[in-house]
Amino acid sequence: MARVRLGVAERREELLRAAVGQIEARGVAALRIADVAAALGVSSALVLYHFSTKEKLVAAAFAHAAQDDLARLRALLGRRASALERLHGAVRWYAPTGDAKGWRLWIEGWAAALREPALREVALDLDRQWKTALAQVVAEGTAAGEFACADPVSAAGRLTAMLDGLAVQMTSYAGSLPRTTMLEWADEALARELGVERAAFDRPGK
Repeated sequence: MARVRLGVAERREELLRAAVGQIEARGVAALRIADVAAALGVSSALVLYHFSTKEKLVAAAFAHAAQDDLARLRALLGRRASALERLHGAVRWYAPTGDAKGWRLWIEGWAAALREPALREVALDLDRQWKTALAQVVAEGTAAGEFACADPVSAAGRLTAMLDGLAVQMTSYAGSLPRTTMLEWADEALARELGVERAAFDRPGK
């Protein structure tokens, strides 16, 4: 059966999804243009037509994944709920679940970013946007009198650093840290940053 002819934007979307899948399966170092092409049944020349080099394809694939993650984060933080509930939901979502495919992708990305400036910029931009989104909700909750946080930006930075570290340990050393323990530590850290009791997250709806 002949392949459906796709527009430029649709084709790029297809190629980026395939690249993300191949990075998750093979890692950045082992990834080849031919792997992405084979996954879709297209030629390597078509992949190169859209991205010209493996480095550009990898950077674009991570940017694509980043936008998906940010959209999910913004949906959680934009709910009709208290700032405390929204922040707690975002922290819970951030924790790895199951086989942690998403986290394996980002650990691969961080490692590759040490050598690839374009990928480093993608990772840095995601980090900035994540922290900005968290800090904004912390500031909203403080202004509404839900909790007290003198420096929302620093609080978002500390929370992100802790969650990143815990997630890397859970993903890299399977079984070394139960997810229940990670979530408890994350709740304790969030409570400290917001100046509330840890028990505040145990109430219905939290």
